[in-house]
Amino acid sequence: MVIGAGLAGSAVCATLARRGWKITLLDAATGPAQAASALPVGMLSPHVTRVPTPLSRLCALGVADARAELQRLVPQGHGWQACEVDNLGHDPGRWPAALVRPAALVNAWLDEARGLGGLDCRWGRRVAGLARTPDGTWVALDDSGRHIAQAPTVVVASAHGTRTLLEGHPGLTATALPLRPVKGQMSLAALDGDPLAPRPMRNNGVFVPAYEDAGLPPEWPSRVWAMGSTYERGADNSTVEGASHERNAESLQEMHAPAASVLRQSAADGSLRGWAQVRCASLDRLPLAGAAPDVPALNALMNTAGARRGRVPMADTPRLPGLYLLTALGSRGLTLAHWCAHLLAARMSGDASPLPLTDPDLERALDPSRFAWKVARRQPA
Repeated sequence: MVIGAGLAGSAVCATLARRGWKITLLDAATGPAQAASALPVGMLSPHVTRVPTPLSRLCALGVADARAELQRLVPQGHGWQACEVDNLGHDPGRWPAALVRPAALVNAWLDEARGLGGLDCRWGRRVAGLARTPDGTWVALDDSGRHIAQAPTVVVASAHGTRTLLEGHPGLTATALPLRPVKGQMSLAALDGDPLAPRPMRNNGVFVPAYEDAGLPPEWPSRVWAMGSTYERGADNSTVEGASHERNAESLQEMHAPAASVLRQSAADGSLRGWAQVRCASLDRLPLAGAAPDVPALNALMNTAGARRGRVPMADTPRLPGLYLLTALGSRGLTLAHWCAHLLAARMSGDASPLPLTDPDLERALDPSRFAWKVARRQPA
């Protein structure tokens, strides 16, 4: 059972279906990619840092993997287009990139899983909680406590909804899942003439000078320019706001002043459009991909270890049997969803980790137990 039909959930469905799993997919919406994954256009590009970090290393793996998935499943020009991006941040340079409509990739992964005979999609099913029966079956419950679906294994891939869904579970605590809402608003408008710049740019946000896609929803023009998205920590609403348009204009001013003037003029004449949704980020800005911790059992283990609790490795953390997470992709869903889902599916299936032998600690950086483990080992003996 997979909960959530955005980039994370659809990637999980595809990677599990390839391994022969049968999946029931639950989502509160009427179809896939209805929340943050409904972004009109996003950027697939490296996370450039002077010194490698867990996020930059993960993104290097994710960009190549996502690019391969696009080339395999989505015809170029029908949901994505290859490009280069001018990185204008601390480490300026020009990098290979791609402009992507996330819903195209979501639908491609679900179509693949469906074609393998491994997917049952159930729309309009809001999961309010999870319960585990004495025989080890996980049951998805609605707001009235009624059963929606059940399975021995469940993957929660519902972005910021993950914390709400799991916070009442006796095996978890608020500190175990420090997830934060992050609102993102994109500013965009129809493009009737030449692109606003030679190529996309990124610094504090991404500037797309031209994107054409006949697959965009009917409410959007098929050819647009766009700037965004904002990164509003703690904001959990999807209201399009003038103040956020201005934040995008200020960021664009630093990248391409003439385009910022176009944005402000479009806002003044009413032709500017906006899109906003809530993403999910963790306390350390890295995804959660793996088995969920059993916090009471972890605390008991640390109490038994006493003064030696600092030597208990994260790998020894007790887990809630059959409960897995893939969430907190932040603003890197396009880059990270499939690679993290591949890692998760491999572990769920008992396969070897897809991580390179040269980077063995990256899986620990994604382990959903890392927050609970750090808290537990700091408690006085």
